[in-house]
Amino acid sequence: MGENHWGEGNRDVAEETGASGRLLPALRPVRAGNGFEEALEQILQVVRLGLVPGGGRLPPERELADILGISRVTLREVLGVLQDQGLIEARRGRHGGTFVLPRTGPADGDELRRRAAGVDIEDVLLFREVLESGAAGLCASRGLDGEGADRLRAALAATHEAPLPDYRRLDTHFHLTLAGLSGSPSLASRYAAVRADVNELLDCIPLLVRNLEHSQHQHAALVEAVLDRDEEAARAVSREHCAGTAALLRGFLA
Repeated sequence: MGENHWGEGNRDVAEETGASGRLLPALRPVRAGNGFEEALEQILQVVRLGLVPGGGRLPPERELADILGISRVTLREVLGVLQDQGLIEARRGRHGGTFVLPRTGPADGDELRRRAAGVDIEDVLLFREVLESGAAGLCASRGLDGEGADRLRAALAATHEAPLPDYRRLDTHFHLTLAGLSGSPSLASRYAAVRADVNELLDCIPLLVRNLEHSQHQHAALVEAVLDRDEEAARAVSREHCAGTAALLRGFLA
């Protein structure tokens, strides 16, 4: 595995990769009829997934509205709801924009376990495995064009270079990118939702460097299989990767 910076100080990887590109795997044009509701759901997922960290800035309104396929008036209504809920803050001036507010503080272990107790962990993990292995298989069987391959390689490289506090966010981006390249918008949408549930479970357990190193080897093998168009290997690596995460979650939370 290439050199990483998990032991180093914080570095704003998010600004380097660009906010719009980082969010693209989680955002898609809304369907006619429920534009406000679907846009609200998607931006809430972005916040829950941690794709924009606390203190980070959302893309400009014009870009966000274009990505979602809604008017800026509708987008402002969505952002108004999120601001009322204390999730984002609008700032004016030269360095203004719409910023995700940091969480008030990490929950203690007992609180995190109470949250996890309300989740059917086995169902979440099974659904995640089905969607991730399915996405990997589709990407491999369909093949990726040059742009898709570059996006997947860039998402993988970002996880290699991530400081420890940023790892989970960039790991999420990697898997969302893979789902988004599967060619199935429905799969990508459902994966974003289940990944938010998985991340809430992962917040209950510590980040283990040895586990992250193992995950990185699996990520690299997964990308290699996808780019080689080896569907069987892509599905197998993905299932193995999901099983490792599942084992940790069961061990800490069961």
